[in-house]
Amino acid sequence: MKKIPFVTTLIMAMLLSISSVMAEAVLLNKDVPEKYVVKRGDTLWDISGVFLQDPWMWPEIWHANQQIENPHLIYPGDTITLVYIDGVPQLVVNRSRDLKLSPEIRAMDHAEAISALPLEVIDNFLSKTRVTDDVTLRSAPYVLGGTERRILVGMKDDFYARGDFTANRLNYGIYRRGDPYLDPETGELLGIRAIDVGAAKIKALKDDIATMGVSRAAGEIRIKDRLLVSEERTLASTFYPRAPATEIKASVLNVEDGVRNAGALDVVAINRGERDGLQAGDTLAISKRGDITKDRVANQRVQLPDERIGLLMVFYTYEKMSFGLVMEADRQVDIGDLLGNP
Repeated sequence: MKKIPFVTTLIMAMLLSISSVMAEAVLLNKDVPEKYVVKRGDTLWDISGVFLQDPWMWPEIWHANQQIENPHLIYPGDTITLVYIDGVPQLVVNRSRDLKLSPEIRAMDHAEAISALPLEVIDNFLSKTRVTDDVTLRSAPYVLGGTERRILVGMKDDFYARGDFTANRLNYGIYRRGDPYLDPETGELLGIRAIDVGAAKIKALKDDIATMGVSRAAGEIRIKDRLLVSEERTLASTFYPRAPATEIKASVLNVEDGVRNAGALDVVAINRGERDGLQAGDTLAISKRGDITKDRVANQRVQLPDERIGLLMVFYTYEKMSFGLVMEADRQVDIGDLLGNP
């Protein structure tokens, strides 16, 4: 009988051990299906939750099919199948319209791919929310007043604006200075909220004074409102739920829409951003800070453990801060709640 070399045996044992650890790390749902057909309106978070107890483990179970164009994107009609490769659960996609007996694979529009999060919530938020800095706001052109000396301007009205229009752009967003985002730990200014009040287009320009026509009004446009070059802020379709690549210790900076607490599918601001390693798709655990109570036996004050109450996914990042969508919440999420790796 031929003996197996000790080194080979050791390598085989290590591989089996690694497979076992990976299989344990990726926890499947109890009633996990063998197949799932993607429907229009599904999100990556939804699909991940169909198979996984922990949706942020998606990268560990997603098996990129090299024969398929854009294997990391998923489209309505795709069939997701659960398979086991070397004992480790993996998800593979069957995209029948791409798997043709042809050397050429038809490229599919990224816009057709399902998104990581519900687009109707995110698009509405991105359309009315912008974070900028003090220098940008102070140097931006501003509303001088309406024609016929009006101080308030509305839809289809004309108004005058003054400032530097040398950027050679015709379309501008109109914003009002909002509250600053301050880090609760250090007091650092992380950004300033620019409140969307409308949009306008230059009709005439003489020196540094422009005559502008209102093309959209979200409210009354006032003297001193600022004009910022319009920018397209859309949700990238290429990110997916995952754990952060670095250790994150953050907190809920603000709950959008002017309320103090949030629930599922509400947007919150986070006091960490790109400089801290946060990326779109990063999933963070939400926790309530443990209370301080008195131990009457030991006669001392004790810090109780933090209590995990939910999950959020980061969807838009700036250098110093980010925005995330609450995906799960057992209790209301409050300003100051703790955020960290799941």
